[in-house]
Amino acid sequence: MAIPILSRITALFNNNPFFIYAVTWTTIVTLTVAVAAFAPEIAFVWAVSPPAPLTRACWDHTVGLPMDGPAWEKVCLPAKNFGQSKADVFIPPVFAVMVVVGSISVMKAIGLWEGEEEEDYYL
Repeated sequence: MAIPILSRITALFNNNPFFIYAVTWTTIVTLTVAVAAFAPEIAFVWAVSPPAPLTRACWDHTVGLPMDGPAWEKVCLPAKNFGQSKADVFIPPVFAVMVVVGSISVMKAIGLWEGEEEEDYYL
């Protein structure tokens, strides 16, 4: 026995290819936001984690942070200085909104929203 909701969803996708298009682009934008939001955070966490070469070169209870300049130049700071701040609540959502707006702007600039029918009206 098939689930009625599943059959309705299947019929919706089969009868209207616009939903497949919308789901595809929503997925692409969501993955873009996820990668753009988490890549810098993952890189930073890896750089300051205990097995990282920068942190291994420091003393106990300190974190090595990379500096501008030659490779592996670092500064060792006490680990107690690193914690969550009030800005951590607001910065990620603002950054995510900026990435979504940027993604939509790129798609609009490329012309992904334009259909072939629209061009005929302007000729």
